[in-house]
Amino acid sequence: MKQELRKELLEKRDLLPMNERLEKSSAIFSILKESDIYKNASNVMLYIDFRSEVSTKEIINDLLEREKRVFIPLTVPETRQMIISELLDMEKDLALGNFGVLEPIEEAIRPVDPKILDLIIVPGVGFDKKGYRVGYGGGYYDRFLPKLLPNVPTVALAFEIQLISQAPKDKYDFPVQYIATENKLIQCEKQTK
Repeated sequence: MKQELRKELLEKRDLLPMNERLEKSSAIFSILKESDIYKNASNVMLYIDFRSEVSTKEIINDLLEREKRVFIPLTVPETRQMIISELLDMEKDLALGNFGVLEPIEEAIRPVDPKILDLIIVPGVGFDKKGYRVGYGGGYYDRFLPKLLPNVPTVALAFEIQLISQAPKDKYDFPVQYIATENKLIQCEKQTK
């Protein structure tokens, strides 16, 4: 079921024309930028977008201009873990890596302890209002997010078409706290254990 849903959501997202994706990405950033979770953050981890994902380039440039620290994930397929590396220069630090995603080149890997992060921006294929996500199937973020300090805000960037009524979940799935779309910032419903 999760694979079918992932495929359906990816197809829907891929059908958005490039100019519409960029417009909506800009609107998502405008909404995110007004939030306290963004304004108060100094050490922000986010993904480098690929394919039809919400673009993060504008966010990265804004953070660097504001002299905030930017961190990106480097995936380690053998262990399904992520190394968090500081990004200083989008032009010089990145090359195509695992899964066709831009990742730091070897000499630009600057690993840090994830405990310094004070905002995590998470990718995904689909999201429900409880913050559960349909990811890409590798489980990288589901392994990484529980290791963070509990007060670190997690926000997913999503086009409205990526919102679903309920994401299939298992005991390893870890929800995000907020979802920023082109229309609003959603505070996800609190989970009861």
